[in-house]
Amino acid sequence: AWLVLLYQNQYLRYLHMEKSQRIHSSAILLVVVNLLALYAATEPTAAAQNSKDLNMAAQQRASSASEPAARSFVIDYKQNTFLKDDKPFRYISGSMHYSRIPSQYWRDRLSLMHAAGLNAVQTYVPWNFHEERPGVFDFTGDKNVSDFLATAQEVGLLVIFRAGPFIDAEWDMGGLPSWLLKERGGMVLRSSDPNYLKYVDRWYSVLLPIIKPFLYENGGPVITVQVENEYGSYFACDKDYLMHLEGVFRSFLGMSVVLFTTDGAGDSYLKCGTLPSLYATVDFGVTTDPAAMFKAQRDYEPQGPLVNSEFYTGWLDHWGYPHSTVDVTKFANSLDAILALNASVNMYMFEGGTNFAFWNGANLGNQYQPVPTSYDYNAPLTEGAVPQEKYHVIRDVIAKYGPVPPMIPNVPLKASYGRVSMTEYAWLLDSPQLIAKNMTGSNPFRMEDMDQSFGFIVYRASDSEAYPANASLMIYGLHDRASVFVNGVFQGNAMRQDKDGNVSVILPTPTTTTPYNVSIVVENMGRVCYGTFINDSKGILDTVTLNGKSFDKWLSQSVPLNDTTKIPFKTITDYKDLKSSVAFFKGYFQTSTSSTSSIPEDTYLDVTGWTKGQAFVNGRNVGRYWPNTRPQRRLYIPGVYLNPTPQRNELVLFEIDGSPCSDNQGSCYASLVEVPAINS
Repeated sequence: AWLVLLYQNQYLRYLHMEKSQRIHSSAILLVVVNLLALYAATEPTAAAQNSKDLNMAAQQRASSASEPAARSFVIDYKQNTFLKDDKPFRYISGSMHYSRIPSQYWRDRLSLMHAAGLNAVQTYVPWNFHEERPGVFDFTGDKNVSDFLATAQEVGLLVIFRAGPFIDAEWDMGGLPSWLLKERGGMVLRSSDPNYLKYVDRWYSVLLPIIKPFLYENGGPVITVQVENEYGSYFACDKDYLMHLEGVFRSFLGMSVVLFTTDGAGDSYLKCGTLPSLYATVDFGVTTDPAAMFKAQRDYEPQGPLVNSEFYTGWLDHWGYPHSTVDVTKFANSLDAILALNASVNMYMFEGGTNFAFWNGANLGNQYQPVPTSYDYNAPLTEGAVPQEKYHVIRDVIAKYGPVPPMIPNVPLKASYGRVSMTEYAWLLDSPQLIAKNMTGSNPFRMEDMDQSFGFIVYRASDSEAYPANASLMIYGLHDRASVFVNGVFQGNAMRQDKDGNVSVILPTPTTTTPYNVSIVVENMGRVCYGTFINDSKGILDTVTLNGKSFDKWLSQSVPLNDTTKIPFKTITDYKDLKSSVAFFKGYFQTSTSSTSSIPEDTYLDVTGWTKGQAFVNGRNVGRYWPNTRPQRRLYIPGVYLNPTPQRNELVLFEIDGSPCSDNQGSCYASLVEVPAINS
């Protein structure tokens, strides 16, 4: 800690010295950086050893993709530009998040971006994607960030690396691990709270050594690294926190890498989101006067390149609201105006991708607003990598300022695989195999208390005192949505509307037997990813009453739904006997391919007739469906998740509210079609 503080103090002094006075200070900085690196390398922890192993793998991957000769990427403050190998440079970039796209598709997507005339890709690193459990790090498969960086370089793209620790990105909890919420001592996230920083430091002791071989100066594609994200929009305004992060970044990445911040284009954002030692950039959307927007950056960076780190190609969606779009012509004119200023720009998003599994985030202003499975973002490329009109218009605009590749790569094919009849069934409340943990207490337990990040919790209680018709079941602190049962009979749903989540479910009929059993199935619909309330615990956070009376004891049961092989399916013999809510349905299908590839084509899951739930294909959680609640009606299924013919594929639907299957077998199906439906 004292080494970091010494570094921070010395570096701030260094920044304000005349060039002739910097020699002594730079020598001190070098000594401190080496001591920090030595400490990180010798710390006797599992994380440190994990970091060492991952770093060696990263160096091997980077060396195979790197270019020879000395390289540099710096800021020329006098000429208001970046210098790449001592030559003026401006990047034209697009955002693509590796965590939202199967790794088998990274090269295709990056090639499409390069073909549009981009020379860089910008990506976030979601901390919780790599450290789902404390101290256990995963950089394999779709999480292999080294492979992503090397692939970007092989395609011909530089990389703008947004390292967090907080990212927002409409990602669960803004990329912070939910297990941070288990500490009830009042940890202040995104601050210099030591209880928070100890986990941040451990994370960076693993991540940053992996990234270092991929820095441009080391032969890799990474030209700039972002520190935190839009910190000026957060209430803490903790400069000590930003200085601490900078010290950690410098200790692992060195003194020469360009570190930057990103904030909204206004003084109210920049005043808390920046440090003099970090290059301040801004973000803004379509405008007829980008020079006016860049004025905010100039107030904090009088000299140096103009940079819009998030130029919005579209906007995010929320369940229950229309699909967000941005006019193609207005976007093109605005991009043209930005490039005419010789500004560097990153288009957010260029391909949005998909919030597979439970990774979607949520926003919370006056209302809790979860984000859909699709992160389409009205981007130039759809989540299935289909170029839209915006893609071609952007390519034409970029061509006014320099050459673009002459050919556009082939677009992945899409296919229709027809109906999938559901022939097997299981009911959640009769499936103890799915329970990961049981805990009992006078009040319900939070999801984080049960070492659970995602999925569902079943709360069970009983009482011997009868209740009348239209009794009120009050749930205090519901996060986020509840399905209520009495003696196994469905009573109704409730969903949190605000930060408190106090809701009522009316039980329409009186008790006929005592004691009676109450079961409440609570769904985590995504943690808040922006603003003050990111400490968004899940489950029932307070208590439950029935007509004002509390229950004596609660059984809390963790159901993470991370292994569909545990579901006790049975063949359906009579569809009229099926429970309609919180039930699992399974069907099988085969693919057909019209391409020469052995990988089946992408498809889209149409769940018309179903109500709300979660879909799994061959054991992979492909996301939430809620077809009667706009904007998304179909789920994207990558072909790499499918088995080629003659192997069969398995589709599992966990239907929360009500399936179409209780009437007859003919209505108990879903369909796989070749076109999306995101604007419904």
